[in-house]
Amino acid sequence: MKNYYSILLLVFVFFITETTAQELYKLGARSAALGHTSVTINDIWAYHHNPGMLGYLEQGGVGVYYENRFFLRELNYQGLTFAQPLKKGTISAGAQFSGFENYRSARAGAGYSLRLTDYIAMGVQVNYLNVSIPGGYGTKHGISGEFGLATRIGKKWMIGASIYNITRTRFASYQNERFASVIRLGASYLISQKLTASAEFEKSIISPLQIKGALEYQPIEKLFLRAGVHSSPLEISFGLGYNLKGLRIDLASSYKQIIGFTTGVSIHYCWGT
Repeated sequence: MKNYYSILLLVFVFFITETTAQELYKLGARSAALGHTSVTINDIWAYHHNPGMLGYLEQGGVGVYYENRFFLRELNYQGLTFAQPLKKGTISAGAQFSGFENYRSARAGAGYSLRLTDYIAMGVQVNYLNVSIPGGYGTKHGISGEFGLATRIGKKWMIGASIYNITRTRFASYQNERFASVIRLGASYLISQKLTASAEFEKSIISPLQIKGALEYQPIEKLFLRAGVHSSPLEISFGLGYNLKGLRIDLASSYKQIIGFTTGVSIHYCWGT
């Protein structure tokens, strides 16, 4: 019975949830609350969304993330992020861990981002990828590269683009299996000092085009309210964030058709200016 349950979980992981080793998985509760409409997010979690945005980062920081998918212990996710602006450019690092005894995946790496002008920034990233499935599959490794761009247009528009696994890294010779290459393109617009709207397109080789949209509202100085939606399959997200000096706590929840709810929390601390 235990083996049968494990097989069902693997089916969830590989065919339903977009959390396979081949897929890009986004981290951070702010991103999750916005339906992962996050290619223009400007905080330390940009490491996991668009390294180009880190070129605009003004504060260094470190953060942790925990997510429970569909209330299944075997589908927990953990993530780390770090970024530090320098006199010229920003250095960053991050990691992601997921799985259980019959399936585990990990990603860890480092990057460098640079603001070329007041209107454009870029970033590059190198990641180590690992997939482990006991039995005949074993453990597979790979090295991938990521590239990101960010463009500021006036005071209200931000446009971002990123390419994950630009190297088309292969993790198994059988049927030429590769980690997915994912292209993301999006924009955000500052409607007012308290309200920001964003939209994004995402396409990977093994998944249909996803269309996303989100709103972030700041009713008071320290509080943020967020909501988002994305297609293929339909998923609705919401959450909030609270800033207390350098400490920020973000909460998120989302509902995916048929499968159910996912919840997540991230905490990060920022320093300097």
